[in-house]
Formats: sequence, C-alpha cells, structure tokens
Amino acid sequence: MVASLWIALVVICLFLLKGPRKLLCLMGGKSSREDSGRRSIRSSSSSYYGAGGGGYPQDPAPWGAPVYSPAQQTQAAYQNHNPRHEGYSSPQREGYAVPYPAPSTSYSTGQPNTGRRLERKYSRIADDYKSLDQVTEALAKAGLESSNLIVGIDFTKSNEWTGKISFNHQSLHRIGDIHNPYEQALSIIGRTLSAFDEDNFIPCFGFGDASTHDQDVFSFNPDESPCNGFEEALSQYREIAPQLRLSGPTSFAPIIEMAMTIVEQSGGQYHVLLIIADGQVTRSVDTLSGQLSSQEQKTVDAIVKASQFPLSIILVGVGDGPWDMMKEFDDNIPARSFDNFQFVNFTEIMSKRVSQSRKETEFALAALMEIPSQYKATLELGLLGHSTGKSPDRFPLPPPVGSHGVSSISTKPSRSTSFQQSAPVYPGYDTAPSTAPSASNSSWDNNVCPICLTNPKDLAFGCGHQTCCTCGQTLQTCPICRSEIATRIRLY
Repeated sequence: MVASLWIALVVICLFLLKGPRKLLCLMGGKSSREDSGRRSIRSSSSSYYGAGGGGYPQDPAPWGAPVYSPAQQTQAAYQNHNPRHEGYSSPQREGYAVPYPAPSTSYSTGQPNTGRRLERKYSRIADDYKSLDQVTEALAKAGLESSNLIVGIDFTKSNEWTGKISFNHQSLHRIGDIHNPYEQALSIIGRTLSAFDEDNFIPCFGFGDASTHDQDVFSFNPDESPCNGFEEALSQYREIAPQLRLSGPTSFAPIIEMAMTIVEQSGGQYHVLLIIADGQVTRSVDTLSGQLSSQEQKTVDAIVKASQFPLSIILVGVGDGPWDMMKEFDDNIPARSFDNFQFVNFTEIMSKRVSQSRKETEFALAALMEIPSQYKATLELGLLGHSTGKSPDRFPLPPPVGSHGVSSISTKPSRSTSFQQSAPVYPGYDTAPSTAPSASNSSWDNNVCPICLTNPKDLAFGCGHQTCCTCGQTLQTCPICRSEIATRIRLY
C-alpha cells in the first residue's frame, strides 16, 4: 500500500515538472521516438527549403523509417547532399528521352566525371541571334564539331493543294522566279550547317511520287552520288520537281531508313537528316481511334531504331498543314536511346511580320537548337565512330526522270516497287499563279481519288471536288479546299 502511494506521488511530481509529453515518452518510449523522428524529418525538410537552403541538413532517416513518395525521396537526396546524387540532372531537360540514363558520376570522389563536363559544353543554343552567321557560330560554341547533311523531299500529291493559304493557291513544288517553301527551307539549313560539313557532300532523295509511294526513295542523281553543296542540291531539285508525277501515300520510314544506311556506311559519322514535307503521315479513314495506321507505325518504328545511330532527324513542315500528329511525334515517341526527332513549322515562322533575315534566323534556330544536345548524346552513348551492323541496308531508286531536262524524261520503269504506274509524268508546272489544276495533269491523276490514290473518283461534294466513296463518306471537310461538306453526290 505504501509502495503504491510512493509510485503515485512520483508520477504526479513528473507530471508537474516535465509535462505530459515527457511522461508519455517514459511510459511508451519506442513508438514515441519513431513519431518524433517523423516530425523531425518533416520539420527539417520544411525549414531547409523554407529558409532558402540556409540551414544544415539532417542525417538520413534510419532503416525502418517511413517510406516516402519518389518526390519526397528526391527532395531528401538533395537535402542530405549525398555525393551519389550530385552528378545527376533531369535527362529530359538536356534533350534526352526517358530511357536514356543520367550521366555517370565518380563515386570515390563525389565529383562529376567527364560526362558531366560534356553536359555543360553541349547544350541547347539560345534564341537571341539576328543572322544565320550568328547561329552557325553559336552551334560551334555549343560543341557541334562535325555534321553531315542528308535531305529528303516529299513529293506526295497533297503538295498541289496545301499551298492554298500559304503559297497563293500554287503547288508547293512550283518552280519560278521566287523560291518555293522547299527551296527556302533547304537553302537556310544548308547555309547554316555547311560550315560543319567537311566534304560538303549532301545525299538528296525524294519520296512519295508515283515511283516510290510509301515504299522507297529515289536519288537526285542517276549514279546515286551526293550533291556537291546545297547549291547543287537546289539545282537538282529545280530540275527534277517539275517532271515528277506526285502521288502517295505519305510515310517517312523509307527516308529515315535510307539515312540510317548512309550513317552505317560512313562508319558512324554524325549526320542530320532534313525531311521537308507538306503533310502528316497518311492515316486512312478506317484506322480506329487510338490506333496507328500502317504508315504511322512504320514511321514511329524507324524513328526509334534511328536513335541507335548518330543521327538527328529534323522534320520541316511546309504548306497549310495540319501538323497535330507531327507535334505528337516530336513529344511522345517512346523507347528511344535519345531524343532524336525535332519538328519545325516552317509556315508559322515565315508568316511572321518581321524582316526576311529575322525569319530565316528564327527558322534556323528552331530547327537546329537541339542539335548540340543530340550530338552530345551520341557521344555519351558511344554511337559515334563505328558501325553497328544494324543498318536497314536500303538502296535508292534512280531518279524517275532524266537528269538533263524535260526532253530526256526516262520511260524505263523503276525497280523494286509494286506500285509503279505507266502514266506519263508532269511536263512541268505553269509559272503563273493559278487556282485550277494544271491542264498537263494526266487522265489518271484526274480520275483517281486524291486521298487513297487508288480508287476512282465516284463521290462529289458541294464545292465540286471529288474523292472515292470509301474515303469520302466520313469526311467532315473537303481535303482539297477545306470547306465544310454539306452535300455528297454519288457518281456513276
């Protein structure tokens, strides 16, 4: 009885002297310490960041401490200054896709290794330049040492009408006194990158015409030789373009695979593939929502495979668009070794109300600003300077036209394509602006559906344009003039 009274007296004294928290700590020590530990971690984290990093970080929580979310773990890693975390940064800010690992760090010293120094040297260039010469100088300062240009030109049939708004109703491939959008884009990029090309040879290819469709590419030269500088590339383009019969469908897979083959044959030299196109990859009307068409899937697969090579891909969109799918390609293609694809809307930039030189500079910046970080990625991934043995081994078709003017147009059928047509080629575009199709178009071109390029036209819209019933029955707007479809007339 006396002992019980003494215990009660001691408890009362402790309560008065230390307060209820100390009393609970003595009575249930283990769980109280763990709870106190939780509070100390949260409070130290709050005080550390709230004070702008001025306070000293706390020691890491012991094993058995509560499990935190990934964001809290990242915060704790910075708070504790663990040297294993100092060499890492967000890969996506440096132009990498998620699968690319962060640059490695020296664990023994806690200091970043050479990879980290490369990360500082090879970076995106700024956007405050006023001339192409300044852009070239900025690329060199950002770390770009050498680059070889490859060019792919889109010759699909939609080029005939996607210049309605942006090119005064003319075909985007119209050759005249004023450079068309293809010539402008090639000239600007060629001038900017020529300083980094040691031999100045530019392999040039076309795709999407009646000889290649979505299966092949053709070389600008009969012997498959590259063009000597962008001036010769422009000259060959101006000679070839008026003679081709535009067709389709659109796929970028063949030109990307051709570029991979060239990189492999060069022994792993760094290349930039410039694709200039007027539209998105073909998506047929029977492709379900959430699925990719055959051309889209092959293009995605080619971009992913190209990330295993020292190859950057720049897609320049000319004409009226639309470009929503190309922006998706730029942002959301998964499973790449590095972010190797860049889309640039040429029309949007060149329609700004600024001087021509300023527009050219802005376009070059938009197209090339990620090249230094992509070049750095190929260095750190060990892709430069050797063959991989994984090349698609593509071979280009010969030009579908003669190389010495209209009179020498070849009638020899091209090889390795099951889509070859025997209809005559275009003798040339009229040099005067016109809103109507050229009278020189063949009867095959006049009667075939402009969407699938296979079925005959048997459905007319209120605007007067025609498609086949299969393609036209679900359209909301005319694919030619973009006007809303209110009337459909079946043709027999």
